[in-house]
Amino acid sequence: MTATDRSIELIKTAAQAAADKLAHDIIAYDVSDVLSITDAFLLASAPSDRQVKSIVDEVEERLNKELGAKPVRREGDREARWVLLDYVDIVVHVQHSEERVFYALERLWKDCPEMDLPADAKATRGKAAEHAKLQAEEDAADLRELR
Repeated sequence: MTATDRSIELIKTAAQAAADKLAHDIIAYDVSDVLSITDAFLLASAPSDRQVKSIVDEVEERLNKELGAKPVRREGDREARWVLLDYVDIVVHVQHSEERVFYALERLWKDCPEMDLPADAKATRGKAAEHAKLQAEEDAADLRELR
């Protein structure tokens, strides 16, 4: 079994919304062959809690406005370290970059087919690593200034 047309439409819209809010490393997996509860997972991350919330809000608003979809469940909103939006057909995970590295959901779903995403979403691959490198360089420069 493969993801339904509706699931694909939801994934692509959610991925574009996340990309528009500068999410990092957006990827989607068709999990319909291994899970009976949903067709697809969308993973995205951001370097701050505020940005995680912004991405989640944009995804939720865009799916509602453009496709009439509302999540049946929203979890993790208070801490904004890992927010889950459950649309039944798809599940959207937006994680703080640290949680993304720690939980490594990609390793769990690596055997599932990757779904095609809009070009803007594909362009986010590697952004978390770039951000981490820049942050480390800034931290090192700050340390040098303190000495």
